[in-house]
Amino acid sequence: MTQRLLIHVDGADRAGQLVALGKALAASGACLLDVRQQSAFGRMALEALVSAEDDAAALQARLGEHFAEQALTFDVQPVTGEGWQALQARTEMPRLIVSLMGPRLPATMLAELGELAAAHGLSIEHMQRLSGAASLEEATPRGACVECLLRGPAVELPDLRERALALGARHGVDIAIQEDSLWRCHRRLICFDMDSTLIQAEVIDELARRHGVYDEVAAVTERSMRGELDFQQSFRERMAKLEGLDESVLRDIAENLPLMDGVERLMTHLKRLGYRTAIISGGFTYFAHYLQERLGFDEVHANELVVRDGKITGEVREPIIDADRKAWLLGEIARRQGLAPQQTIAVGDGANDLKMLESAGLGIAFRAKPLVRQQARQSIATLGLDAVLYLLGYHEEALERLSGADDLKS
Repeated sequence: MTQRLLIHVDGADRAGQLVALGKALAASGACLLDVRQQSAFGRMALEALVSAEDDAAALQARLGEHFAEQALTFDVQPVTGEGWQALQARTEMPRLIVSLMGPRLPATMLAELGELAAAHGLSIEHMQRLSGAASLEEATPRGACVECLLRGPAVELPDLRERALALGARHGVDIAIQEDSLWRCHRRLICFDMDSTLIQAEVIDELARRHGVYDEVAAVTERSMRGELDFQQSFRERMAKLEGLDESVLRDIAENLPLMDGVERLMTHLKRLGYRTAIISGGFTYFAHYLQERLGFDEVHANELVVRDGKITGEVREPIIDADRKAWLLGEIARRQGLAPQQTIAVGDGANDLKMLESAGLGIAFRAKPLVRQQARQSIATLGLDAVLYLLGYHEEALERLSGADDLKS
């Protein structure tokens, strides 16, 4: 009588172990239903689900014969009807991807992540390091990242994210939670805000400083933050205070814009990996085009300053890039490229970016204010912009190999 059996194998990782397992299964006439193996730090762990005429004791004996020289521990357990139903139900449960990112990852994070997962009925199926080989507890320039795969019943993601955000804040660590789906491997468009995202500055503030009206512009910004003005009203009022500024100032500011840390490395890898990249900014085209030339963005959408006789008029050409326009542009670029919404990524820092972040397949708040971090589905606050690569699931060693292959071609 055919029965289902579950095989657990563990031991030192050596060549030929899978051969031994295959021969044992063939000798017992077993049919392989599922198999998983992982090798790490010189150890191997394997689980195989089979159907066989042999009972558990007979298959255990056959494995003993074939594993005699493999220095492995193993056992075979029958899978009852009730056990089989439980296994089937588990494979149908949703999975979540949890990324732990920070300059360092304290060991206590593992315990607290385990507690958080258990509180929501989730178990950790798999963990892997995506960052370089340095110690996870020692701060490094690119930081540390561990990715965990969780499985369990459907959970209230807003509640889980809120608790993860609080846990991360206590330890100076970013905890990002994504639903595992096929789309994660097929995202192809990434759109960025510019000010305080790609650059460590707010250009309108720099223009105001050069024109001697910074305090006046800052006062309008403050009124907007208090909700007294919407974005377009605030933007027009701030722009009006720049009237008469000499156009030559623009070039000087552009050439001295401080890039956000990690942006050059991120753009290098995104281009290698075939992503289409765009700037969608409530800032100005003059500076966005400067970044496009310097970093290689495929397209730019921003506000165009009106200049007459070498002077800024305090006006911009319509339409103004506000929150609704940003979200629309993200969708429009995706439609033009023949991409599904789930294949898009948006990165920004301000409330003006929230609609764009919400409409993207993956929306990332980068070094954002607390309110934006709470409302965005994902956030990065402790690392540079290249940490976006971790959220896309890229292992640093694989990226370095890609870089090395490109260097050899050139």
